[in-house]
Amino acid sequence: MYQKQLEEYFAAHRDEMIEDICTLIRIRSDRQEPKPGMPFGEGPARALEAAMEIGRRMGMKVTDYDHYVATFDLNEKERGLDILAHLDVVPVGDDWTKTGPFEPKVIDGRLYGRGSADDKGPAMAGLWAAKAVKDLGVALSKNCRVILGSDEESGSSDIAHYYKLEREAPATFSPDADFPVINVEKGSYSSDFTAQWEEDTKLPRIVSVQGGFRRNVIPDKAEAVLEGIGLEKILATCKDYSKRSGVAFSAEEKDGKIRVSAQGTAAHASMPEAGANAVTAMVEFLSKLPMAESEGFSKLCAVARIFPHGDWAGKAAGIQMADEISGPLTIAFSVFTYDLTSLTGIFDSRVSLCANNQNVRDMLVKDFGAAGMRLGNLQMRPGHHVPADSPFIRTLLRCYEQYTGKEGKCIAIGGGTYTHNLQNGVAFGCADLEVDNHMHGADEFAIVDQLILSAKIFAQAIIDLCQ
Repeated sequence: MYQKQLEEYFAAHRDEMIEDICTLIRIRSDRQEPKPGMPFGEGPARALEAAMEIGRRMGMKVTDYDHYVATFDLNEKERGLDILAHLDVVPVGDDWTKTGPFEPKVIDGRLYGRGSADDKGPAMAGLWAAKAVKDLGVALSKNCRVILGSDEESGSSDIAHYYKLEREAPATFSPDADFPVINVEKGSYSSDFTAQWEEDTKLPRIVSVQGGFRRNVIPDKAEAVLEGIGLEKILATCKDYSKRSGVAFSAEEKDGKIRVSAQGTAAHASMPEAGANAVTAMVEFLSKLPMAESEGFSKLCAVARIFPHGDWAGKAAGIQMADEISGPLTIAFSVFTYDLTSLTGIFDSRVSLCANNQNVRDMLVKDFGAAGMRLGNLQMRPGHHVPADSPFIRTLLRCYEQYTGKEGKCIAIGGGTYTHNLQNGVAFGCADLEVDNHMHGADEFAIVDQLILSAKIFAQAIIDLCQ
């Protein structure tokens, strides 16, 4: 029921919905310095204000939760469904080519701009879905609440604040991932590791190493400075290792030292196989060089043994595992710094539902401890699973199949969404698994037709879950 009405509604209001998305994209809303009444800075606060103005124009009941979160209620009845999205974005670089990151533009059916896919476009698809149900006068016995946050990209303290004040709805979905339905999110175990020692002046030696900038990003660059070794030998090793590693190595002599650079391919830490990790390649490259024996070099070689390049399954660390529901564990060694007296690294592991402290954390504590290094975090985050045969999941899949004609199925991911800690929360849209939207990258885009289709699916889900 209502499919014909929803098709006609969104055909008539297509341009209005896209313009609302563009209004939000024009606001730079990456996390900034807090200000009074702006817990995540001016940009996220402005984005929330703009969304609340849109909601008021739509006739929704709008509530501001201390500028952490804004909510939009369809009616005054008991909540049957929450749609949970976010308006903050990740920072941008200067490598955009289609348009400026905050200058939205539709080109060949694609809406370019930061947040178009993650998550301003999907957020507005959810809000417009609620408006469609309201405007069509569909009789509901329950309320649908759209919840828009402003700190998802930097830790989700916004939604933690909200759930201190409000209870969960019986069902929640977040349009911040892929269709059909993501009902399994792996757990995680991330930590830094550190070591210190006295400087050793014997040559040749490694003066410094630097690579990576964020734990959940496969690093595409790494650099090292060497002393007491010839450039010709390093260049020959660079050529050989570039072929074997899939990471491009180069070297030059400057100020009497050799500077080595590694250029890989960035990816999200939940999908390390999609990238070429410049940090693991650099550490392994350095461990093979004829450096003088020293405590620092010994520890670097230990890191290379625990995280050999290309081993994102944790095999060398003794934590390789998988289960039928969530799939294999993955691990990404993503940040590394080394100098003459210390080293610090960070890894990010997305662990299967079968993971526990004994078979993951304790194994890594043992490996690093044997090499004289210490882990900074000993807390694992458990995985999240909503059974595929639950009425909620079956309803979402039915709505997806009804509007797409494609088979609905459940998916497990290594990433985490807003719904990870909600008992009956899943990710549902907006992206198509077969499309690379350049999320978190330059030229991020959303397919306009996909956003409109998503709004129809969400509206049908509201009707089916709240009637």
